[in-house]
Amino acid sequence: MTGILTARRLPQHSKAFDLLLAAGLTLFFGLISLAQARYAGVVGVALLVPLIWRRTYPELVFFAVSGIAVLQWMADVPLQAGNVGLLDALYAVYVYGEVRYSRIALVIGGLGVLMAVARYYDSSDWRNQITMMVAFGALVFGVWALGERRRTRGLYVAQLEERAAQLERDRDREATLAVTNERTRIAREIHDVVAHGLSIMIVQADGGLYAADASPEQAKKALATIGDTGRASLTEMRKMLGLLKADTQPDLDPNQPRPQPGVSSLPELIDNVRQAGLTVDYQVSGTPRDLPALLGLTAYRIVQEGLTNTLKHAGPGARTSVQLDYGREMLTVVVTDDGRGGGVAPSADPGHGLVGMRQRASISGGTVNAGPKAGGGYEVIARLPYNLPTGGVQ
Repeated sequence: MTGILTARRLPQHSKAFDLLLAAGLTLFFGLISLAQARYAGVVGVALLVPLIWRRTYPELVFFAVSGIAVLQWMADVPLQAGNVGLLDALYAVYVYGEVRYSRIALVIGGLGVLMAVARYYDSSDWRNQITMMVAFGALVFGVWALGERRRTRGLYVAQLEERAAQLERDRDREATLAVTNERTRIAREIHDVVAHGLSIMIVQADGGLYAADASPEQAKKALATIGDTGRASLTEMRKMLGLLKADTQPDLDPNQPRPQPGVSSLPELIDNVRQAGLTVDYQVSGTPRDLPALLGLTAYRIVQEGLTNTLKHAGPGARTSVQLDYGREMLTVVVTDDGRGGGVAPSADPGHGLVGMRQRASISGGTVNAGPKAGGGYEVIARLPYNLPTGGVQ
């Protein structure tokens, strides 16, 4: 009974259409019924009025109209124009009602045909009875077929609309995820820039402090390096922070190419570290080749993180080596030092230290191994394939 008593929500224009339809049918067929059967024509009007709610309560309207028709049959009130309301109610329950009630309505419609033929047509003329039974049966079956077709089409359209809505939700979710990933990448870039720049500035500041009295020129040089490094880091950080402003960059696209450092920028990076007082040996072996932008950036950031770590932990007088080996299938990046530090400490915050290195390498389909060396110092080895494996890296 829940399905019968549950009202369907309809827009106002649909309610207005049902009201006008019921009013029109009642005026036209109701007046004909009154003209045909006089006072008994009230039955025809009663069969038409409930059609106002044919889409709001399709099952209830059908059973109400069927009940009135049964009373008409029992009282031997003749068939009249108002009985067309039965067909409309039957169609409504097929289209708008639940499937189980539409099947019950089809059975009731078939029984109604048998009852009508038995009551209103002479049983002695079996040919006429058969003819009317076939005619009424075809009429009921035709209404059922039309209603089923309308129902199937409505379900198909509803599925298409739901699929379109789901695709739109998926698109919005993917766009949001892309923006989040881009912001995470930019945050990682900011960390690398700030950490590297501050490490150089701290080393230079310490060196300048010790050299201030004994060697003023050396102290001035250290201060100049601090200023240059601070300005360069600030400029790069401002560029990346600008990408985080949603009002100026509403559509962040992680696939949109942006100028990023690569292996060609390593000599400049190493020169800056050397100016900070760290001895760095830079070697390239194999045949250099053009690298994908992502792979070049990954190699650059791994070297930058390794040198930053050396500045922080290796101690004074440490020597550092940076090696790039262009192999047949992958680029191998090795950053080693002979200092006293324990290297890059794993962090729970992705994008920092060893975790950040491994995350960058995994995006490019590579690996990073880092740890203390047997004879002292620390070593970082990154193996970065030139091509992503089949299916990419998730």
